[in-house]
Amino acid sequence: MAGFLFHETVFGPVMSRRLGVSLGVNLLPVDYKYCTFNCIYCECGWTHGKPANNAGLPKRETIRNLLGKKLAILRKEGKIPDAITFAGNGEPTIHPEFPEIIDDTIVLRDKYFPEINITVLSNASTLHREKVFKALMQIDNNIQKLDAGTEHIFQQTNQPSGKLSLDMLTENLCSFGGKLIIQSLFLRGTHNGSFIDNSSEEEVEAWILRLKKINPEYVMIYPIDRPTPEHKIEKISFEDLNRIAAKVNEAGIRTKVFG
Repeated sequence: MAGFLFHETVFGPVMSRRLGVSLGVNLLPVDYKYCTFNCIYCECGWTHGKPANNAGLPKRETIRNLLGKKLAILRKEGKIPDAITFAGNGEPTIHPEFPEIIDDTIVLRDKYFPEINITVLSNASTLHREKVFKALMQIDNNIQKLDAGTEHIFQQTNQPSGKLSLDMLTENLCSFGGKLIIQSLFLRGTHNGSFIDNSSEEEVEAWILRLKKINPEYVMIYPIDRPTPEHKIEKISFEDLNRIAAKVNEAGIRTKVFG
């Protein structure tokens, strides 16, 4: 399954269910997914291997030029986006020039639309890299993924590369000192013959314990929105999402539900 891919480096603006009118930046290849996770629900499809010699990754200068031109056009047309959002076909922070690209984006944002936010959607797998961490501390919306409360569900759902564990990921998220937003997708279904349900009472309780440690500004919870590479998983109901959100709110953490 090819999945839903972004075929441009700078795209939109598009209407985002979570971020409003968003100008997207894709730091990954435009014809396949490149990521440190292989999530069973990812709309971009299954993860490909690392490109040789970073082939297919747009250069810092190219990104700066494309973004600058697009922002100039939007300002001339009087169209003000709500955010510049780094998302795209995989994990944006694995781009080797990610910190420098964030520096360039801040300069361009301040030049054309100083009132809008810079957002990064990340899976939290590269937070051990000091330059990546510092770059994320500079932006307005540092949105990090946490889909599981237990190691078993984390490995089944996100299928991280390398030796990343849920405890390591949680510890790295705690390093932000609360300067982050958590995004969590809920699902249930079967993968490789195993039943997965991160919306169960036990899993949600374990997930909330991790949220308490991380202490984010707030939590975004949402269901599957597009076709998934694993066909045997299902969309969680809005009622179930609200049930989960109520538990998070009871724990003293602000929550937003996106159906």
